[in-house]
Amino acid sequence: MTLNSRELRKIPLELSEKIKKERAYQPLYIVLEDVLDTYNIGGFFRLAEAIGASKLYLCGGCATPPDTKITKASVGAYQLVPWEYKASTLEAIAEIRKIKKIKIIAVEQTPQAVDYRSLKYKFPLAFIFGNETAGLKNETLSLVDGAVEVPMYGINKSLNVMVAAGIVLYKSLEKLRKK
Repeated sequence: MTLNSRELRKIPLELSEKIKKERAYQPLYIVLEDVLDTYNIGGFFRLAEAIGASKLYLCGGCATPPDTKITKASVGAYQLVPWEYKASTLEAIAEIRKIKKIKIIAVEQTPQAVDYRSLKYKFPLAFIFGNETAGLKNETLSLVDGAVEVPMYGINKSLNVMVAAGIVLYKSLEKLRKK
């Protein structure tokens, strides 16, 4: 089933719940730490739905649905993605760690980060994305299994968190599907 944006915005709750129950999900998890822009959060719902992510965690300062900006930016996808709010990213990491053999990867510009194209991606995977200005907290970075970044070739230091997420998440799926 594919729906256009008009159909997604009007999807009945009963149908969205049925889709969530019957859908096959990728063993891929997305964690947002203090992402403050509600349009970015809505975009993450749309991206999570598009890639079939198993779950989206909204942590710390993240707003949650039914915030009108999130629902608008998600084009209704917030109804189709399993999600949960956690007061801290550490709580989300603790829950994710219960998944056997999962690797947690930070998407962050840090000295330990490698080019996102060079990482050996293997399911199950969790990606953590941070605040639009401050990035991820050091405490969070100390708990991940690795970090990737999107190389920058201009004078701009970084991309919008949603743009970086789209690049990294689709590359991870591409590499996993080639195996």
